[in-house]
Amino acid sequence: MFQTHYERIGGEPVIRALVKRFYQIMDELPETYGIRKLHARDLSGSEQKLYDFLTGWMGGPQLYVEKHGHPMLRRRHLPFAIGDDERDQWMHCMRLALDETVADVALRAELVASFQKVADHMRNRGAEHAH
Repeated sequence: MFQTHYERIGGEPVIRALVKRFYQIMDELPETYGIRKLHARDLSGSEQKLYDFLTGWMGGPQLYVEKHGHPMLRRRHLPFAIGDDERDQWMHCMRLALDETVADVALRAELVASFQKVADHMRNRGAEHAH
């Protein structure tokens, strides 16, 4: 029987833990300062939006769409300079958070591959982005 990533990851509590850990890592690691400085001092708003988005993105309730409309991720991120460094820093935080919160190795690999595609798409600075 097909299960969504939302079901496979463990639903609301695991996605909350993933998002919380993601932003803790971003806040703590000096090598992720480049993306940390793009966020507000208080990360709670970003944390809630990412939780809402990931819940729907993984096949759960469409919380983000209900609150904010279509995600239009790239458009919403255009005000922020996102190049290879920012993409790589974001992915570093997400990989570490996934390693700590998602026990299923196969699921972790699938999510990393999916996040990598989204992160590549978010780039809006530098010659390497082709959008």
